[in-house]
Amino acid sequence: MIRSLPNSPLYKYGFRTYVILFFIFLLLPLIVVSVLAFNDSSLITLPWKGFTLDWFFANTSERLGLFKDDDLLQSIWISIETAFFMSIFSTIVGTLAALLFESFDFKFKNILYFFAIAPLVIPGVILGISILLASTYVGGVLEDKLGWSSDFFSPGFWLVVLGQFSFGATYAMLLISARLKKFDPALEEAALSLKATRLQSMWYITVPFLRPAIISALTVTFLMSFSNFNTTIFLVGSDPTLPVDLYSRIKFSSTPVLNAVSFMIVLVVSTIAVGSIFIKRKR
Repeated sequence: MIRSLPNSPLYKYGFRTYVILFFIFLLLPLIVVSVLAFNDSSLITLPWKGFTLDWFFANTSERLGLFKDDDLLQSIWISIETAFFMSIFSTIVGTLAALLFESFDFKFKNILYFFAIAPLVIPGVILGISILLASTYVGGVLEDKLGWSSDFFSPGFWLVVLGQFSFGATYAMLLISARLKKFDPALEEAALSLKATRLQSMWYITVPFLRPAIISALTVTFLMSFSNFNTTIFLVGSDPTLPVDLYSRIKFSSTPVLNAVSFMIVLVVSTIAVGSIFIKRKR
């Protein structure tokens, strides 16, 4: 109703200026780092020295491009593997948790829900340190008492997946819960009245209804895992993920290959976002 009322010219120009400045603030750093990925300079920043593709394809002692750097490609692959398993586990558990909290009433429901969303307010650094200390303690007890040792409890791939899962499942649960609030339970009741089992009604009615939210949860948790640093840094082993690898590179030495990596990430994420919008409009 307020938007339908006449506004002064000052308000109109002020609102447009705010929107423009807001998007400049968001997009300008991404644009700058993407442009500098093609800068013919050994510095990661300006000035502009000309166009080049060396930071993608060069394979010399002075310049090593993204697609020729085996260590960098390995860290990218590790990040993809980590994000894949984390997104799968988080979405499965998040879906079950959403169904539990939205469809059933039980004792201590509010308390358990509080613990389920706690990772949202706990800093990732605290999560990483806590999981590292807990896993180290459990691994030590199992080795001392039972003589059983496992790499799962030491910093490495699966501990990183576990650490990221600790908050990824929460985000997946919230995304699917938002969709589940719009679900009409009468649909399941109709299926049950037609002799369908509880499992069949969920598989053929509830799950298809939740499919857009499940896909969104998979996408969001995958991207969150791929870009996570503050929790991963405490749990990673000898094979770093991409954010950890980039941090170590920029901390000790930096070349525009970091810009090239950033450009590729922006390109992939933008493609996923545009594709998601296109799919939703098509539906």
